[in-house]
Amino acid sequence: MARKKKQPEGPTGAPLFMATYGDMVTLLLTFFVFLYSFSSIDVQKFQKMIFSFQGALGVLPGGKTIQEDAGVYQGKVGQDAGDSIKRTQEFKEGIARQLQALAKEEGLQSQMKVHVDQRGVTVSMSEQFLFAPGSAELSPFARRVLFKVGQVLRVVRFPLSFEGHTDNTPMEGGLYGDNWGLSAARAAAVASYMVNRIGLSDKNVQAVGYGPSKPLVPNDTPEHRAINRRVDIVILTEHSI
Repeated sequence: MARKKKQPEGPTGAPLFMATYGDMVTLLLTFFVFLYSFSSIDVQKFQKMIFSFQGALGVLPGGKTIQEDAGVYQGKVGQDAGDSIKRTQEFKEGIARQLQALAKEEGLQSQMKVHVDQRGVTVSMSEQFLFAPGSAELSPFARRVLFKVGQVLRVVRFPLSFEGHTDNTPMEGGLYGDNWGLSAARAAAVASYMVNRIGLSDKNVQAVGYGPSKPLVPNDTPEHRAINRRVDIVILTEHSI
């Protein structure tokens, strides 16, 4: 039998052209370093150049990466949040001033109180000019005042909460049953006027009756009980319905 010829063994190691390629890249890198030593080059640009050579050689840098804009981005987010808080506070103070001026114009400084807190802006309106005792029907004067209040609220894009309150004097029967029913009916009456007469969106409005559960002052004198019988309009800048 004839013997099989041995196949010649192929060359081992990397292809020969890789040596030439490596020399060329090394020379180029040396050339750029030489230029750098004689000139003023932007540090960030030089770092990017070094990384581009590492990428060309298949070497991925470990550890630190060039993300100089990350801190700038985070700072921008923080600045935007701060600006938003500032704009909301300015809005609250501006609306409060308008409503306080309206109360003064109508001679209601003691019956229409405006204050700013964490919830937003609250307008507390006394039963004395809104309703007759034990009733949830708006008085003609109340309608006139609410019309003017509504013109201020028309520009508001925050949710609005209409909240009825009573004192702790028990009700004996009647149309609304008890203080809870009366407070809910009064809140609904004011909210309904704002939606149907002023044109506020019903999707942006809620009406709630709290009865005697949230007094402003102790129910220990007739004057204090009168203060607690009220309807609050709350512009909810920190909450949504």
